[in-house]
Amino acid sequence: MLTNTIIKVKGLEKSFELKKVLDGIDFDIKAGERIGLVGYNGTGKTTLANILFGKLAPDKGVIDKPDYLRIGYLSQSIDYEVNDFKNSLAVASDHELYQIASQLGLRKVNKWEQQRLAHLSGGEKLKLALSMVWASKPDFLILDEPTNHIDYQGLQWLVKELKKFNGPVLLISHDRHFLNQTVTRIFELDNGRIKFFNGNYSAYKEDKQKQIEAQSHQYQIQQRQIENIEKQMQQLKSWSEKAHRDSTKKGNGPTKRPEGFKEYHRVKAKKLDNQVKSKMKRLENELSKNKIEKPEDEVKVRFEFENHGKRGKRILEAKQLTKVFPGRPLFLSSNFYVNHGERIGLVGANGCGKTTLIKMIHGEETSSDGELWRSESIKMAYLSQDVNDLPADKNVLEALGFTDRERIYKARTILANLGLKETQILKPIGVLSLGERTRVKLADILMKDYDVLILDEPTNHLDLPSREQLENTLAEFSGTILTVSHDYYFLTKLCNRLLVFENQKVTRLEMTAEEYFNNKQANSRDNKKEALMVIENKITAILGELSLTDSKDPKYAELDLEFAKLLKEKKQLLS
Repeated sequence: MLTNTIIKVKGLEKSFELKKVLDGIDFDIKAGERIGLVGYNGTGKTTLANILFGKLAPDKGVIDKPDYLRIGYLSQSIDYEVNDFKNSLAVASDHELYQIASQLGLRKVNKWEQQRLAHLSGGEKLKLALSMVWASKPDFLILDEPTNHIDYQGLQWLVKELKKFNGPVLLISHDRHFLNQTVTRIFELDNGRIKFFNGNYSAYKEDKQKQIEAQSHQYQIQQRQIENIEKQMQQLKSWSEKAHRDSTKKGNGPTKRPEGFKEYHRVKAKKLDNQVKSKMKRLENELSKNKIEKPEDEVKVRFEFENHGKRGKRILEAKQLTKVFPGRPLFLSSNFYVNHGERIGLVGANGCGKTTLIKMIHGEETSSDGELWRSESIKMAYLSQDVNDLPADKNVLEALGFTDRERIYKARTILANLGLKETQILKPIGVLSLGERTRVKLADILMKDYDVLILDEPTNHLDLPSREQLENTLAEFSGTILTVSHDYYFLTKLCNRLLVFENQKVTRLEMTAEEYFNNKQANSRDNKKEALMVIENKITAILGELSLTDSKDPKYAELDLEFAKLLKEKKQLLS
């Protein structure tokens, strides 16, 4: 059981432009904990991470942590500049950073020049940043969206290393598969407050749903009780008003009311008034102590894509397609095609050329050789990874560039459906979170009619409800989808075909992402077994030779070195 508290947070508060993002937050982080920090875009997750790291000061509150604590903080990849990597590589005193980068699939990083660092893909940036964090030998890890852009190899490495890491870990992530594999506790940020759940993401969703249902049930019971009390008070008020009227009636002649009759109704009215006041007071006391709030409706993000009628069957075809950067071939002599209505996922290691191919299809890059044919009759939308290309000083409507009333009204409706409130729409884009900026770019796409959607990491920075709704909507889109994504669930749910980047080739495969990765794992296991068998046979042969060789013989030392080398290789394979 974890009892050793590493960090204690008390009364944490932080506001931006009169909006309180964190409101009196308290929590402890214990040794070895694996915590997932979740919440909607803009709820303050990155703000909390920056405060814990010391990059940002809170308005109020105390963070109690030991002086010796070294925090390894992975910012979102958009925060990293070329100079960050250049400086880190320049001062790397040992080979650990290079070894970690190599394990992540980045070869010969120590020889990378300024030009190579200036053309890093999102995944390569992330892997270098992860290498820097791990090489710093931290005691506590804060990782902000560590799976954005990362490929299958990098994800497997990250999951394995997190299991080996001894210190506590705080993960900000919207990747359901990753959270299920790594965390044992969930912190949920909502409306400036924090709630705690035990278990992984799936357990959190189940517990949260049960809590919402229980709260909704209790709320309905209390509302019925309030309704009954209000009816009783209304009845008492009605009787009191009648008693007041009767107490003032005089009448004439034989109908003249005796004084005692009027006094009786005055007393009765006063008594009824007191009963109303008493019931009102009891109701107010009950609500002040035990008021049950109505559960907030879960944000329903609605996406609607429109597309033109059917086009010709084949819309894209590559013949002997080649793309080479100076000294760096991405893919060579590749052949593939895309038909109308297909949903195709692009998968491969970071830096293999997925985003480059998308830019070629969109007309932003040219091929080095070969042919890339695209149907001229299709209308194509492109959602890029970069959410930093929006004008930071303009508000959302200004950035979208709509001027006529009808378009502005439609844009406001779409933005509201995407979960952006009116106050956010009127803010400068520079103060919006990355997820909110992604929604702005989606709104731009939704305002137009398209046949083909090219999506480069479309779920990056989107919160979980938005991801799930986007998946459902894209599943109904009747046009063609080409997407790069490292979100396992998203790819598996959406795509039934793949373009795989492997061994400097782009190959079309008629299978889902789940089938592809399962086959890859099976092949990896088979290759490992085969490699182990070869090593064990070599070890047996060397042991035989050693037993027959005199220890003074020069050959004995060579055999002994070879034996040690083989044992090391065997250990690496077994790990």
